[in-house]
Amino acid sequence: MAGSGVTEELFGNYNFLLEIGGITGDSKTIVGGFKSMSGMSSETEVVEFKQGNDKVVRKKPGRTTYSNITLARGYTATDDLAKWRKNIEDGVIDRRAGTITVLDNDGSTVVAEFNFFEAWPCKWIVPEMDSTQSGMAVEQIELTVERVERVMK
Repeated sequence: MAGSGVTEELFGNYNFLLEIGGITGDSKTIVGGFKSMSGMSSETEVVEFKQGNDKVVRKKPGRTTYSNITLARGYTATDDLAKWRKNIEDGVIDRRAGTITVLDNDGSTVVAEFNFFEAWPCKWIVPEMDSTQSGMAVEQIELTVERVERVMK
């Protein structure tokens, strides 16, 4: 409400967890150390139609599509995501579900959860190497997903 003096709490974009099924076992496991996550979005096509002699074009929702999710993390000796990508390269259909959990500023209270379904890695980017730099090597993996949903409380 304008002028009421009440402000909503804002949350940092750095407090999040990623869980992906089957990475280190059969159940969903927190996959740590991610620097960033981007691209989680949905879009519904607009279907236009006319009824009879109506001069107004009507609109209704059509099919919904979901963007690919890009994950970036510091390069480590852990090869869990690379193995998943290798399955796809070898022609093995390996779809998995996962969750992005947004945490409060205390780092432990869950603020929001977003589940994604039927995900598989469609792209893997090996870290760039440059001997003149002292920055961290960052690998990226892009997941294509069939559906994303926000968990409503």
